[in-house]
Amino acid sequence: TELTEKLEEVVMIWTKQIRQVLVESEQIRREADDVGPSAELEHWKSRMSSFNSLLDEIKSSRVKKIISILQAARSKTLKQWKELDGSITIAANEAKDNVRYLYTLDKFFGPLANVSPVMMEHIPTLMNLVCMIYCTSPYYNTSEHMTSLFLKITNQMVNTCKTYLCEG
Repeated sequence: TELTEKLEEVVMIWTKQIRQVLVESEQIRREADDVGPSAELEHWKSRMSSFNSLLDEIKSSRVKKIISILQAARSKTLKQWKELDGSITIAANEAKDNVRYLYTLDKFFGPLANVSPVMMEHIPTLMNLVCMIYCTSPYYNTSEHMTSLFLKITNQMVNTCKTYLCEG
């Protein structure tokens, strides 16, 4: 029982740390007003990396051994642990999926940033891809994500036009 108590303390510390990561990941991002759509992809790549690292740690043999011991002891701390494990898995899957979808737009981010209004020829295809993401992505199809993406695309178009006008 002494070992179980010590292991429960360890799991409670992990639980608190994981909850903190989840809370921080859900906080509103602070970004410059003129940030372009590449920042959206970078955000999700960073989030994917963080959650994948956390998943790797949770799936490590050391953690599995501790969880096995607590399961054998029928510890009550495991209910919270399983909920958090599920939340981390969902967050990692969301980030991975969003990166996959945003990569389909990546080839348009370069032309969108060029210092020529020629970018307009790319807009219909870009919008069709954004529509496809909205219709098919299980995670990215929220108003919040779409608004963020459209805002960044618009920022990039405005910056490109400003640069073009200032050089002309």
